[in-house]
Amino acid sequence: MDAPAFELAYRPSTEARRFVEAPLVVATPETLQGYGNLVDDFEAQKIEIVRWPAQGRRPVDKNSGDQGGTTEGIFEFWWKEGALHARNEAVGDSYLFGWSDFPEDLAGARRNAPRERALIWRANYHPDGGQLFFPLDKQPFVAPLALPGDDVTPEKFVAFWCDGSQGLYIHPNIWHAAVVPLADHARFRDRQGKVHARISVDFVKEFGCFLAAPMHHHL
Repeated sequence: MDAPAFELAYRPSTEARRFVEAPLVVATPETLQGYGNLVDDFEAQKIEIVRWPAQGRRPVDKNSGDQGGTTEGIFEFWWKEGALHARNEAVGDSYLFGWSDFPEDLAGARRNAPRERALIWRANYHPDGGQLFFPLDKQPFVAPLALPGDDVTPEKFVAFWCDGSQGLYIHPNIWHAAVVPLADHARFRDRQGKVHARISVDFVKEFGCFLAAPMHHHL
């Protein structure tokens, strides 16, 4: 299935020739502590919404500042000629998240070579709410996550292997790169805070490297 053409929310950064590979761990209730949790029932998972922060000594009034609620839709991913494309209906944005090799090397036969890792150029977090990814086709995926903090580096990410039988919920402020499906095409139900504020890190521009998410399960 070909990836449809949409205007990208971000122009990808491509000028790097090295990567930092995140350690791969199996997503379990224990390994996900602090990051989020696995989800059996999409509708039953509560999405945390964070109250708007006070700007000074006066507090935000109770029952205000957290009424944006949630939004949801299908988050769809396509691998095409070595590039990972995605479209998130929940927020109306499209992305090019990464590649299976250095972008300038993806020519000829290498475009369709077996994918060993995803080279990801950016990640972000949402200060206003959590986010739930629920695989509709029950296919495995990898989720690179890092704990909160604006001093984030590629070395702080962990790649969580999810077998596709459950969804993945991440807390507000958790850094997340692209959810990386192993299949050529994957669909997730997505539910997240409606404000959808994003704070981003560009690995290529800030650290001169890509973040690599392993795509082989040798654990």
